[in-house]
Amino acid sequence: MSTDNETQSLNDEQFGPNDGVLVANNLLKQFGGLTAVDNLSFAVQEQEILGFIGPNGAGKSTTFNCVTGTYKPTGGTVWFKGEDVTGLEPHEMVKKGMARTFQDFAPLRDRSVVRNVELALAPDELFTLSGVGGRTRRLAEEICRRVGLGDELDQTPGELPHAGMLKLELGRAIATDPDVLLVDEPFAGLSSTEVKELSSVLESLREHGMTLIVVDHNMRGLLSLIDRAFVIQFGSKIADGTPEEIRNDPTVQEAYLGGDEI
Repeated sequence: MSTDNETQSLNDEQFGPNDGVLVANNLLKQFGGLTAVDNLSFAVQEQEILGFIGPNGAGKSTTFNCVTGTYKPTGGTVWFKGEDVTGLEPHEMVKKGMARTFQDFAPLRDRSVVRNVELALAPDELFTLSGVGGRTRRLAEEICRRVGLGDELDQTPGELPHAGMLKLELGRAIATDPDVLLVDEPFAGLSSTEVKELSSVLESLREHGMTLIVVDHNMRGLLSLIDRAFVIQFGSKIADGTPEEIRNDPTVQEAYLGGDEI
């Protein structure tokens, strides 16, 4: 069991703008009297697959929202590719090269799979026929194939299974051409076979140069994918290390008692 002093020392670690492609330092998010993210600091390296892990309610999605601009942090700093981006709006973060997926899918349900991806490719200021020509269609098809939807191009989102919807969400995010992709709960509701299939997709994205941060509370699925795990509870860091180190960490095991087996 970790002591309060040990937990405090974990959260005293400081980072600067050049310590990673994405860096958060002393990130704080409060909602009234509730502290959801408690002076959290971390750095993500280029082409790393970082697992952002914690039990339900640990503050994972809130941290995501602060980093991507959905929430304005109460305190702390976020650097992306060396630039202070703290509090920028989500669309500004996308333009700088950061994309994310969402747990709540919101595709255009009256458009085909490939059309959904095609529209995500179109520049914000140019939703015209000239902006979505043949080249854009071909690129959208390639993205669909990359995420495993090559055989479902002309289906509508409503015809896809849950795993297919996750892949479409990934495809729409990839269409913005991100350097860093934050993936929120990709394994929720998936079978072990589907988890392996989606993990292969994420690994291929890294092979193409992308940096990935994957948030999930499914420890078993995530630890076989990631290079490193960053574990939080109650908005604070409790562990950081390789998958093997995390599996054997008594503090992490304690946090997950009554939840997923590691």
